[in-house]
Amino acid sequence: MAPEAPSPLDQKILEHFPGLVVRKDLTTELKQNAVVPTYVLEYLLGQHCATDDPAQISEGLESVRRILAKHYVHRNQAELVKSTIKERGTHKVIDKLTVELNEKGGFYEVEFTNLGLKKVPIDVDFIKRYPKLLVGGIWAITDVEYELPADPKASPWQISSVKPIQVAGVDQEEFLAARAKFSTDEWMDVLMQSVGFNPEPFTRRGKLLTLIRLIPFCERNYNLLELGPKGTGKSHVYAEFSPHGMLISGSEVTAPKLFVSNANGKIGLVGYWDCICFDEFAGKDKKVDKTLVDIMKNYMANRTFSRGIEQLTAEASMVFMGNTQKSVAYMLKHSHFYEPLPDKYIDSAFLDRIHAFNPGWEVQPVRHELFCTGYGFVVDYIAEVLKHLRTEDYTGLYKAHFEISSEVSTRDQTGFEKTFSGLMKIIHPNGKAKPEEIAELLEFAMECRRRVREQILRIDDTFKANDFAYQPVGGGPAVTVLTPEEQQYPAFAGLRPLNPEGAPEITSAEAVIPTVAVSTPANTEPAKEQHLVVPENTKGWSYRRLFADHLRGCSAIIIRDPYIRAFHQIRNLVEFLRMVNEITPVGDEVTVHLITGSDQETMEKQVENLGQVQDSFAGTCTPFSWEIDASPNFHARSITADNGWKISLDRGLDIFQWFEFSAFKAEAAVQEARMVKGCELSFIRQSATDS
Repeated sequence: MAPEAPSPLDQKILEHFPGLVVRKDLTTELKQNAVVPTYVLEYLLGQHCATDDPAQISEGLESVRRILAKHYVHRNQAELVKSTIKERGTHKVIDKLTVELNEKGGFYEVEFTNLGLKKVPIDVDFIKRYPKLLVGGIWAITDVEYELPADPKASPWQISSVKPIQVAGVDQEEFLAARAKFSTDEWMDVLMQSVGFNPEPFTRRGKLLTLIRLIPFCERNYNLLELGPKGTGKSHVYAEFSPHGMLISGSEVTAPKLFVSNANGKIGLVGYWDCICFDEFAGKDKKVDKTLVDIMKNYMANRTFSRGIEQLTAEASMVFMGNTQKSVAYMLKHSHFYEPLPDKYIDSAFLDRIHAFNPGWEVQPVRHELFCTGYGFVVDYIAEVLKHLRTEDYTGLYKAHFEISSEVSTRDQTGFEKTFSGLMKIIHPNGKAKPEEIAELLEFAMECRRRVREQILRIDDTFKANDFAYQPVGGGPAVTVLTPEEQQYPAFAGLRPLNPEGAPEITSAEAVIPTVAVSTPANTEPAKEQHLVVPENTKGWSYRRLFADHLRGCSAIIIRDPYIRAFHQIRNLVEFLRMVNEITPVGDEVTVHLITGSDQETMEKQVENLGQVQDSFAGTCTPFSWEIDASPNFHARSITADNGWKISLDRGLDIFQWFEFSAFKAEAAVQEARMVKGCELSFIRQSATDS
């Protein structure tokens, strides 16, 4: 299918940044066949497809495909590439190179990630030119030669040239002049498209939540924490966006790898990379070295670390990304936002060094329509722009217009000023903005630091609580900055000390909008044992009417129903989860586990759909899980709750008759408007051991 004509914004990008932009769907198309970082693909696309001419794009795309087909090394074709090098004597390869010093021989050796070659000698000049070869490695276009050596112990492989896949340089003055042609809204959309997202589905706040992830690339020694549900693209920017960033697993972190090896004096990752992102940082099962935590605390506060008696400094920013399992309300009522982290990192001194806590639960889950089909910067270009901006300091630019009117600690002020500085560099790189735009970024920065501080207060009562407020210079009303979750759940957010038992019980429906109380009438009579017959072809029945009274107060539910397979049956399941979600007090959690059956014809789609349900309810107050019971004797259908009630259902959840689905029909939105199948239910009180 032919792409749509460039939008007015796309045309403007092409006009003011000629040769530096690329159509982002081309990257997605190429990436399906090549497992390489985005910046590698866009380096090639920028050379061949930086235009809006369809014929030139088509021709350039074919050129890039030919280059990848001829020179990119797929692991399963490594032997064929080696043979090509041997037969031809020399061949260009696109691969990731990592270098180590051969200590006994006193020379350097390369390992090719995909080609599989190891211990290939490389000239020291390349090491001096590209020191990142020694730490983490770089993607490059490399000329590899083959010649049988006279010494049988020597390597037959030789490297004659190395060309890192990076733009040559950036004219900062030209960049600033071109940026001035765009309004703030337009520029934020350009940046969103450049990181691969379609800006249209995002609110302005949603864009800020995404763009804050770029600050570690333009702000020295910036420490960012983001926790949220999986599937929100938390680590995407750090894996794909910049050749100056390194993404590593949180479980792979060691002091020698990160800082310095006392055994050989080799400087670690912080000495070579602008940004280090620890992915999958959360998890109670992670093994953590307490010594590493102490070294990180010192580095994050002072930019220094030790090698023996020598003090070393570095400028790498630290990003910590992890998944949450509980809802925001649950964490506020029962614990704190740091609860998913390994215990050794739930340390107030460590956490106080975090400059901003980005609320990952507000970020939209990544889905197809969020991906950009328009034009954006070749990511390597904007990465170089941000790297240049690391030398600038915009922390005090708000002071001409606003002053902090509350007592905040030095760490609090440093935290929100560095976040403000980073956002200014990203959105207003010339350092000039309207007062209302400065206020917007300052307020967002203060909110992100307030979240750090408010959650520390829940784990360490020696920290002082204080307001985060600012006001115009020369007088004017002060603005007190609160986080959205404080405004949404004031009963839980203001608890100091934390006292979940004393918190009021409110339903999720009542807490969504704090200024408007919404309640759903509930049966005040106690639940009782009974046998209920639901007549065929009647209306007025719903899961809430049938089940709610017997499920209130539970914390775990098990559904046994062998027939949750077809689309309408899984839709029924979702409606049941919604009902449980609505009756669960805010800040509490009810886990729902389904045991169901399957068959060969429907299993693939069933597994896909149930997986979507599980993912979509993760992070709500009703986390869902499921399993398939292949037993041929699995027939009985029931709902068992840990509050002592078991509900036997002869039809399971499938009690509604077929209706023509339409978003405008009452049956689609209101269960009571549907005709039911005749069914019988038994409500049985069990002992704790039975349930």
